[in-house]
Amino acid sequence: MIHLAPSILAADFWNLGRNIAEAEAAGAKYLHIDVMDGDFVPSISFGMPVIASIRKKTRMIFDVHLMVSNPERYIERFAACGADIITVHVEACKHVDRVIQQIKACGCKAGVALNPVTSLHTLDYIVDMVDMILVMTVNPGFGGQEYIKTSTRKIQKLRERLNELGLEKDIQVDGGIRKNNVHVVLEAGANVIVSGTSIFSGDITKNVQDYLEIFRQFEG
Repeated sequence: MIHLAPSILAADFWNLGRNIAEAEAAGAKYLHIDVMDGDFVPSISFGMPVIASIRKKTRMIFDVHLMVSNPERYIERFAACGADIITVHVEACKHVDRVIQQIKACGCKAGVALNPVTSLHTLDYIVDMVDMILVMTVNPGFGGQEYIKTSTRKIQKLRERLNELGLEKDIQVDGGIRKNNVHVVLEAGANVIVSGTSIFSGDITKNVQDYLEIFRQFEG
């Protein structure tokens, strides 16, 4: 099943609650929450108080993407403030298998993220442990970037590998995804689509519904 995960990094923070409510009412089930620490990536975004606050007002699946160094320091706290899925970068973890176990012990689904130049081979010994693999299709840290075209083959190779192993895992993509190129990642094998700018710029309801219609047509 294909899921849309609007990224609140591109929302209007003055009207954050209203933006989220509109995306949910339009049919989005997931909410992608980028947590940045100014160390693993250059930017700083938001953290646990924001997540805990919006958790009270929506039933959306909180897809929390930790772009932070040594994320094991914070797993329990993000789980406690409302995360449903916690995704960590393999590049940021000293012992990524231990972090995956930590996430699952908190009752959350576990995701791992790969930067554009990180090899799929880093997944060889953990792929069966995770629920979702996030293929970054831009370099992390800033919204509004252009899709890196070499990501398409990476997504294809990952889906092929999962199929060979008989594993049903979500492949998430994040970065530069718009309505005019989302078909590229869908055809490659992605099924959880993160989009920020093309959701929260303009008519949020129409943008969400346009994506969902593209998904319906793709699924046949």
